[in-house]
Amino acid sequence: MSIWVIFKLIGSLALLMYGMKSMSESLQKLAGPQLRHVLGAMTTNRFTGVLTGMFVTAAVQSSTATTLMTVSFVNAGLLTLLQAISVIMGAHIGTTVSAWIMSLGFSFNITDFVYPAFFLGIILIYMKKRRIIGDFLFGVAFLFLGLGTLRETGFLLVEDPETSQTISAFFQNFNEPTFWNKLFFLLMGTILTLCVQSSAAIMAITMMLCSTGVLHIDQGIMLVLGENIGTTITANIVAATANVQARRAAFAHFTINVIGVTWALIVLKPFFNLVCNFVGFDPTMSSSAPGFAIKASMVLATFHSAFNVTNTILQIGFVQYIERFVCWVIKPKKVDEEEDVRLHFITAGIMKTPELSVLEARKEIRLFSQRIQKMFNMVRELVEERDDTKFVKLFTRIEKYEGISDNMEIEIAKYLNNVSDAHLSDDTKSQIRAMLREISEIESIGDACYNIARTLNRRVKGKEDFTGDQYEHIHQMMALTDDALTQMNVMLSNRREALDINKSFNIENEINNYRNQLKSQNINDVNDHKYTYAIGTMYMDLISECEKLGDYVVNVVEARMGVRQKDA
Repeated sequence: MSIWVIFKLIGSLALLMYGMKSMSESLQKLAGPQLRHVLGAMTTNRFTGVLTGMFVTAAVQSSTATTLMTVSFVNAGLLTLLQAISVIMGAHIGTTVSAWIMSLGFSFNITDFVYPAFFLGIILIYMKKRRIIGDFLFGVAFLFLGLGTLRETGFLLVEDPETSQTISAFFQNFNEPTFWNKLFFLLMGTILTLCVQSSAAIMAITMMLCSTGVLHIDQGIMLVLGENIGTTITANIVAATANVQARRAAFAHFTINVIGVTWALIVLKPFFNLVCNFVGFDPTMSSSAPGFAIKASMVLATFHSAFNVTNTILQIGFVQYIERFVCWVIKPKKVDEEEDVRLHFITAGIMKTPELSVLEARKEIRLFSQRIQKMFNMVRELVEERDDTKFVKLFTRIEKYEGISDNMEIEIAKYLNNVSDAHLSDDTKSQIRAMLREISEIESIGDACYNIARTLNRRVKGKEDFTGDQYEHIHQMMALTDDALTQMNVMLSNRREALDINKSFNIENEINNYRNQLKSQNINDVNDHKYTYAIGTMYMDLISECEKLGDYVVNVVEARMGVRQKDA
């Protein structure tokens, strides 16, 4: 076999995989903002979930993309595990469209459409508003070119007597329909799909080998079943760093297909015969018979569709049991909250569209904000704490939270900067700038909380105490500050259109006015010797930090609402 034929085979596979990838990414960009709403709105029950997964996968031409998006949505808390399982089942049906596209490539000279698609695509790419459609057409063209070249290469392999004889001799060693031979091709399909990371590419190779007669159709069917398992392992690999619900969703994907392959192996002969009768294909037909290549590719595409549709129908009634099983297998780890410094919604390994990346960052910022308010509540407890041992323990917790807030700011900022490197719309770029400002201000709130805790620690070490009136004023100021933080979390948790920024401004005005009032009163109280100048200084440090904290809160709210930052 010529080295150029090998390169042609590898190159055609590369073209096919790149075409599928380009098609999928272009369609995701076109539908990106809508995909989240579709997945959220159309998964009210298991049947609509299946339909959603089916149509989304057929639209983006990648079950892997749909599955990884679904796992990401579960990771971000947008879908429940039960909803995700039904979407994944639908994705299995939607992915069969790819097999039919492959089958078309072996039915007629599909490369006739390549060059018009390239020509139209390049025109659209230079029209900025139609660039994504142009990218999609280029993906289609590369896909068709890869399929056409793969088909030609397959016939070249068959025409070379030495190569054809060598490959045929290898596969003939496994011609006997024994359990171990079936298992061999099942594992081969799984491993090849895992290595290539594209079930479409392995499906194309399977069709090429079967349509040229090098591989028997029975062996091709086992490769197809193996591909169904191999494609599930990708989701499990990328979900390894995600939260427990996302790992369960990925494992459910694997479980559904393993169950499907198991029943398919049990009823393989009658099921396969049914498919052959439907297509009108005789498994004993010679590869040189007219129409053999077309019929062989059609049998594989039909079997793939029939298997996935039947598997979904059989398992749709057992979704809740699949959920229980994966929850039983993958149990949550018990992690001390103070030690759990990892991000909960952002996972670098999961493939995303920019829309989904921004959404996950938004969820992470929301968690960041809630954690900061919890830190402030610890500070309020610290004010009341009289026991020295408990005081030290609580102060140490606050110190840990301060470190966590620093790490969260850095990690979220790093993630957003990586997202900003992609080709983004102006709206998405604006959102990323706003979120970078938000996390900076939220981290400043954490610093203010720690400064208050340090002032209280200094008071304890100095063996001094505030007066009853001072404690009352501190509590009132902290109550106002907590109101500001609560309102900030409301603003971060809801859609901007439904929010009123004036509530935050009103609380800030109350805090400023109260700070000014206490500042004047403090000067009079020190002059009247109601307490020492040192305790008065610490007292005003607490009040001032609360007022600064209120300013940071308003900055977060302004960034969230898209309001220009006020002049300093």
